[in-house]
Amino acid sequence: MSEERFDVIVVGAGPAGLAAAYTMAQAGLEVIVIERGDYPGAKNVMGGVVYRRPTEDVFPDFWQGKSSPVERNIVKQSLWLMNKDAAFSIGYGSAQFKAEEGYNAFTVLRAKFDQWMAAQVEEAGAIIINETTVTDLIMEHGKVVGVRTSRDDGDLYADLVIVAQGVNNLLVQQVGLGVDLKASQAAVAVKEIIALPTGVIEDRFNLEKGEGATIELVGESTMGLTGTAFIYTNKDSLSIGAGALVSQVQQKGVNPNDILENLKEHPMVKPLIAGGETKEYMAHLIPEGGYHAMPKVYADGVMVVGDAAQMVNGMHREGSNLAITSGKLAGLTAIEAKERGDYSSKTLSRYQQRLEESFVLKDLKKYRNLSHFIDDNTHLFTEYPEMVLAASHELMTVDGTPKGDKFKAMFDMVKSKRSLWQITTDLYKGWRAVK
Repeated sequence: MSEERFDVIVVGAGPAGLAAAYTMAQAGLEVIVIERGDYPGAKNVMGGVVYRRPTEDVFPDFWQGKSSPVERNIVKQSLWLMNKDAAFSIGYGSAQFKAEEGYNAFTVLRAKFDQWMAAQVEEAGAIIINETTVTDLIMEHGKVVGVRTSRDDGDLYADLVIVAQGVNNLLVQQVGLGVDLKASQAAVAVKEIIALPTGVIEDRFNLEKGEGATIELVGESTMGLTGTAFIYTNKDSLSIGAGALVSQVQQKGVNPNDILENLKEHPMVKPLIAGGETKEYMAHLIPEGGYHAMPKVYADGVMVVGDAAQMVNGMHREGSNLAITSGKLAGLTAIEAKERGDYSSKTLSRYQQRLEESFVLKDLKKYRNLSHFIDDNTHLFTEYPEMVLAASHELMTVDGTPKGDKFKAMFDMVKSKRSLWQITTDLYKGWRAVK
């Protein structure tokens, strides 16, 4: 591999790196992608939802045909607030999501989805090298000019390097674009794939053939730690997982696997997975720092995309669509740099401009104070679910008590946990965090 030179080296074969590689390869650039896993998707963990429009902006009609990498078309989405034995559910389902022209999101299995994207990248002319770790960036005169890999004589050179290695930002730190993540800026997530017959899934989630559902869970789903859990329907399996801030896990001394096992035993969750067989288990770090934790995303000879740049919208649990879009925008910038023959910061700053013009930075800026708000108000994941569930139980229980007395009891329950002033203060702070 020594002495080889390319237009662009992409470090990481996740959605961000593959979107960048595909965009550039289609334009005729000589691109190589370095992936440390056995294959693209082998070391990637996410709940498993991709959104149609951002994805098809890079991979048109990805959801169509026999070779499509998607599992189910999502027609309804729910949020559960949980205590130890109950769940309060709110959700949205739409007939418009069932019509082809209205498809909004799909569940995917990352091992399958990433390999499909990788095949498109290779067909476009890029090279993908698996089972190879990039250990360092090669610098000359303050400019990134290549990468050092774990292979013997494994130095590779290029006009541009795109860092898409995920939350592990060592290369980003090396080039001076960012600093080490704080424990409060990353979540540790654990996930299982549980096999179930197709018909059983559709019966339990009240779905028609090919339709899918997602459930996001808050409260006891993470044993009261700051974080969320999820259940997503695939063709013949469920993706179930949970994640909590590393800082919370460390403070409470909780084993992340115990969070998932506790979730699986919850009386509202257990019937959904009953009879299923665990086929896969995985754990991973997920960036949660948001806008304020983002590194600078470009320098001479280098750009940073996706999770490596902290591009995750924690409020809406969106990561893959930001990753794919950022990869595309980096790819377009690389094409422009190739045309100019200039890979300096001046030219690569167009990547930052493109991000600011897109939904990526607009959304991240909107929620820029959210992670700090949540970190300072951990009771949002404990007291509020308990309040809602206790009040709901009182209201739903028909026992001969007059409704006026029930409303008074509900009000007293709420006041016993948070005063009206505290609730008003929380609402104001939350509004400030997302306005």
